[in-house]
Amino acid sequence: MSSTTTYQSDASLPSPSWKIEGDYFEGCNCDVICLCIFLADPDEGFCDVIPAWHIKKGNFGNIGLDDLNVVAFFHAPGNMLTGPKWKVAMYIDQRATGEQLDAITKIYSGQSGGFFGVAKNLFGEILGIKQSPIEFGVIGRQRSLRIRDSLELDIEGIKGADQDREALVTNPAFSAVPNSDLTVARSTKNTYNDFGFEWSNSGKNGFYCNFKYSST
Repeated sequence: MSSTTTYQSDASLPSPSWKIEGDYFEGCNCDVICLCIFLADPDEGFCDVIPAWHIKKGNFGNIGLDDLNVVAFFHAPGNMLTGPKWKVAMYIDQRATGEQLDAITKIYSGQSGGFFGVAKNLFGEILGIKQSPIEFGVIGRQRSLRIRDSLELDIEGIKGADQDREALVTNPAFSAVPNSDLTVARSTKNTYNDFGFEWSNSGKNGFYCNFKYSST
């Protein structure tokens, strides 16, 4: 298999119940902290965000999804909730089998309900879905992400007044992981070049937390 391949799911097949959980983090072009989570407009009038998930444990019916990585690219050309629809791309772990690839595509595209079944209403143009080698790292307050020839993202959690604890956002109004506190972070590297978009947003906003989604 080549390093990156495109993929399209068969939406005509029925979807079983599913659940996934693991590590989540993101980086965007907004200043720290990104006001999009409070339903305000992006700092630069648009938000280019890279969300990433490492599925520690999960299943789609009887298909196991443990230890797989998923990354997205969202371009929101205005307010993320009330502005124009987003442009969206997705990267799925190259280690995924055909069944796993189809399952993850159905979950994250919103075809199989749950949180993404609601979030898909924000999506406009789907730029593409690629199966790629994805490196996802978690060390203490640091998070790292690599997709060869496309993406490098490193963020680090920001300490609060108590130097032994990170700063948190509790009960954000808008988040990719509902009902979770977000650790505030800053990117030390954030470069992207794919689907006609190119940037370097180092020194900008990041968040991380654990995630848990299901079909119900």
